[in-house]
Amino acid sequence: MLASGDLIQNARGDRVTTRLVFRFKDGSTHDETAVFSQSGHFRLLTDHLVQKGPAFEQPIDMTIDRASGKVTVRYKNDKGEEKTEAEQLELPDDLANGIIITLLKNVRGNALPPSVSFVAATPKPRLVKLKIAAAGADSFSTAGTARKATHYVLKVDIGGVAGVVAPLLGKQPPDSHVWILEGEAPAFVKSEAALFMGGPLWRMELVSPVWPRSRGTSSTSR
Repeated sequence: MLASGDLIQNARGDRVTTRLVFRFKDGSTHDETAVFSQSGHFRLLTDHLVQKGPAFEQPIDMTIDRASGKVTVRYKNDKGEEKTEAEQLELPDDLANGIIITLLKNVRGNALPPSVSFVAATPKPRLVKLKIAAAGADSFSTAGTARKATHYVLKVDIGGVAGVVAPLLGKQPPDSHVWILEGEAPAFVKSEAALFMGGPLWRMELVSPVWPRSRGTSSTSR
């Protein structure tokens, strides 16, 4: 196990704040807070991502304001110098930073969007497309009960000349995989994805609680 963390969501009216935090054993931190509206459609409002520590090749602090199109990335270069990249981008309504899991839990099987937009920090902010495809249903079980999860594959489409050259240079990001529990109340099961551009694929799964053994309920042999 590399890290453990929490996914927290709070709703107030049609506005939802979701925060995903991973605390790594080596002291690294991945902390992302996204705010989005859910009036008829999910629409990202703001996103703030902080990655720091030895688990990340290049620690960054990225903020996105979709309405204004302003994206700011603060990072340290190879010499340890503080740098800032600020870009004014045309950010579309389907921007999915910080809300991909939410989108996949709520998507209809017969109306899967072919792609969503995503701002990647390279560290210069770059708008790319994530192509989405359903790869079928995979079986698993919980407490002996058989269940099925829809397996989604997300492929980064860099676009332009860079997108053509990237696979040739071995810089095409690997595909991400997300499994969502089917049924009346879809739920996240696991994912295999890179948390930063050029990073390794890390598997993220739900964990079960571990209770301390109570003296009052422990069995005693005589």
